[in-house]
Amino acid sequence: MPIDYISVKEYASRNGLSERTVRNYCAVGRIEGAVLVGKTWSIPADAVVKAKTKSSTSNALLKALREQMEMGMKGGIYHRTQVDLTYNSNHMEGARLTHDQTRFIFETNTISITDEAVRVDDIMETVNHFRCIDHIILHAEERLTEGLIKHLHGMLKSGTSDSRKSWFMVGGYKKLPNEVGGMETTSPKDVHRQMKALLKEYNDSKQHTFDEILDFHHRFEVIHPFQDGNGRVGRLIMFKECLRNAIVPFIITEQLRDFYYRGLQQWTHVQDYLRDTCLAAQDEYKQQLDYFKIKYKE
Repeated sequence: MPIDYISVKEYASRNGLSERTVRNYCAVGRIEGAVLVGKTWSIPADAVVKAKTKSSTSNALLKALREQMEMGMKGGIYHRTQVDLTYNSNHMEGARLTHDQTRFIFETNTISITDEAVRVDDIMETVNHFRCIDHIILHAEERLTEGLIKHLHGMLKSGTSDSRKSWFMVGGYKKLPNEVGGMETTSPKDVHRQMKALLKEYNDSKQHTFDEILDFHHRFEVIHPFQDGNGRVGRLIMFKECLRNAIVPFIITEQLRDFYYRGLQQWTHVQDYLRDTCLAAQDEYKQQLDYFKIKYKE
């Protein structure tokens, strides 16, 4: 039976909510089945708002991120994380938007006028990455699953030029072989089996250390399960898993990019390269937490 979709305005009117609240619920995944078409949300007529996920009282950062996300607060750790993580992660993959342009899009949902041409995909993936961060904040305490990982990829690549290619699986594993840094990755026919095995091994432990999160990241990037977007999805997963395990997360910046790539390449031989790079990034994030007076475990 076809699904009957309605607009944000109609859904808000039916349920006694403001349109802004409905759009926010859609963005953070609290309205099941809501789909972003261009810049407009389409919502199943019978969709219900899921209860707000309660955060652990011992995780001050996660609590602050969720509260500020819900409030739409500007100028706090949520705002800073959204802009810095989105800019740096996209920039590592070739996006040309500046940090100021990324911040402007987040704050105003518009793009500033520039003398240089701006790629539509860069804008789409910036907005999509904001939604991905909201999703990992909302679902931080949930265990990693193939469904969650595929959903992140679907959100990231939604509405891009890649999504219009018949061979490009948005929200699905790759169909064609690919490589990263000149190195071979897992064959498409083996991706599902290897991802299932990786997640089973990882989820056998309920609590994870910093090194275990880095090891998962390395193995995920070696599999390279998607046609494109693996690095960004992988870094989103690391951020989420740090939040889940009450570990201070981190953002790989432009200054750390080359060290990060070297660390990934050398992880199976010398783990200190990646570990030290991520610890340096973590120290930078701790400085932000200190500034915003957010407590964390040393």
